[in-house]
Amino acid sequence: MNRKFSARAATVLSVAALALTGCGGGGSAAEGDQVTLRFAWWGSDTRHEKTQEMIEVFEEQNPDVEIEAEYGDWSGYWDKLATQTAAGDAPDIIQMDLLYIREYAENGVLLDLSDVDMSDMPEDLRVSGATDEGVWGIPHGLTALSMLANKTMFEEAGVELPDDSTWTWEDLEAKSLEFQEKGEGYGLTSLPATMTLELYLRQNGKEFLTPDGQLGWEPADAEGYFEMYKGLADSGALPSASVIAEDQLPSLDQTLTATNQVAMAPWWSTQMTAVQDASGDEFEILRMPTFDGDASKGQLWYKTSMFFSAAADTDHPEEAKAFIDFLVNSTEAAEIGATERGMLANQTALDHIREDLTPEENQVADYITEIEPDLGEPVPIPPQGVSDYQNLHFRYDLEVLFGRMSPAEAAEQMHAEMAAAL
Repeated sequence: MNRKFSARAATVLSVAALALTGCGGGGSAAEGDQVTLRFAWWGSDTRHEKTQEMIEVFEEQNPDVEIEAEYGDWSGYWDKLATQTAAGDAPDIIQMDLLYIREYAENGVLLDLSDVDMSDMPEDLRVSGATDEGVWGIPHGLTALSMLANKTMFEEAGVELPDDSTWTWEDLEAKSLEFQEKGEGYGLTSLPATMTLELYLRQNGKEFLTPDGQLGWEPADAEGYFEMYKGLADSGALPSASVIAEDQLPSLDQTLTATNQVAMAPWWSTQMTAVQDASGDEFEILRMPTFDGDASKGQLWYKTSMFFSAAADTDHPEEAKAFIDFLVNSTEAAEIGATERGMLANQTALDHIREDLTPEENQVADYITEIEPDLGEPVPIPPQGVSDYQNLHFRYDLEVLFGRMSPAEAAEQMHAEMAAAL
């Protein structure tokens, strides 16, 4: 697959230009009419402030459009959106997550965004919010699975960082044990569900989910994963099951990684900056291990940190598309938001702000670029029913680590539960 990035400079499409292309239909406003669009998103206070700044710039460029902000935190966002959607009152523009996009698309809630420009994004990302029926979300940020290594802890212990271009899962175990022998703290913490299971399956020629929305693996495949996980615990390369249980879903600043109690832990790459800020130590971002020590066979993938979608019943589809185009493609929006919503998917916009990024953010950007030749096939948009997979998988991890289930039993029952949820 050709994943070369387009060199075409990003352009900001004005509402007027889009309205002209949509002349004669689609509910666009006539020239001079005032248009109001509701835009819903979740996030921190910092995200709210930066998004309001973006809105102000867009409104200055498009004086006939007003953007009404509807924002909150993650915990209440989806309940509110479901209620609005059921009442036929969905926001015009919706910040959308990978776990929910297919559900909303298949229920006819989302507008097809096939004509929104994605030419400056990696090819893998262009299909990340799409099905055969259309494009339901435009990626804004991207991330990839990585191993965060606490460089400060490694240096204090006198242990060399692993070579992430050649290391294996066995090397990961050995490095954890070496650190624990020479340093203070744990060498490795829990393997977070379900991304490490997905990586394990991909490296063994399987899919976690198929393009048609089914499980791409059998219980025997997950049994091997649980056996590997249990092997790490039995050798002492992992903390006790009780410590792992406490480290599964705490707030970021309370994790073993952020409190400098562990030398290595798998995280999404874009979480590195927040982890390092909470820790105060220096971190190195590494590729995940492979089975044969060849990074080109690592089967990593780009994950969209979030999408922007539009409501299918919006009265102003062209203006909604124009605003989404501004958010994902304009250098103005990039300058304001930078990496707050993740490492920018638009590579021209990212290059535009590179010199303003912190060293940690640039390290993440370098990682995203460096792994591009080694990516596996794109991950299909997940089907309805997967939103609770992480908690379900965490539960079976603990059943195995506490010795209450064998790897075979856990794999069989987890497979059955995940299949039933689809």
